[in-house]
This record gives sequence, C-alpha cells and structure tokens, in this order.
Amino acid sequence: MKRKNRISNSNYLDYIPKQNDNYRYETDDTGMIIIHQKNQGIFNKLAQIFLKKPKVSYIHLDEMGSFIWKHIDGNRSIYDIAEIVKEEFGDRAEPLYNRLVQYMKTMESYNFIEYR
Repeated sequence: MKRKNRISNSNYLDYIPKQNDNYRYETDDTGMIIIHQKNQGIFNKLAQIFLKKPKVSYIHLDEMGSFIWKHIDGNRSIYDIAEIVKEEFGDRAEPLYNRLVQYMKTMESYNFIEYR
C-alpha cells in the first residue's frame, strides 16, 4: 500500500536513509536483492482466502536498485550514496540525482526505508 511521503524536497540529499527493520530481504544467486513484504490487514486476509493471494509478496530489485539498497545503512546520506552510484555506474546512472531521489521517495512511500 502506498503511503504519502513524510519528508519535503528541501535538502533531500542531506537525509540519511535506513532500511526498515520490519522487512526481511535476501540476495539471490545473481546478487540482486529480494524484499519480502507481508500482506497484512483485513483486505489482504480476504484476498488470501477468496482470491488465493499470497501471504508474502517478493519485490525483486534491479541491478542499480540492489546496489543502492546495499548502501542504505543509516550512516550514509543520499548525497554520499549518489557519489558511490556515480562511481559504480558512471553515465548509466544519469540523471543521477533525479533518479536517486525518486527511488528513495518510492522506497519511503512503501515504508521499505525510513530516515534518521
């Protein structure tokens, strides 16, 4: 379920993201991250019973998303992570800051990350 972003755009690169401890994740054979999202709540319970929906959804991150996820440690700012991404992916990451900010907003809207 999407949630409204809780932080503003001002100085977004200074925020320090941290992985939400309520979500488990694993690394597959290729090094990509898979986040486990439990489908909880009354509507999800009904969907599980009547529509045979799964109790857990698995969110597969792509190469860049997995790389970023591994660097979200509660110590690095978004700017610091951007510099690491730029070093690893070069021009493939462009437009770097816009993409990274959007990625962080999406991860935050699904509550996969939180900010210190």
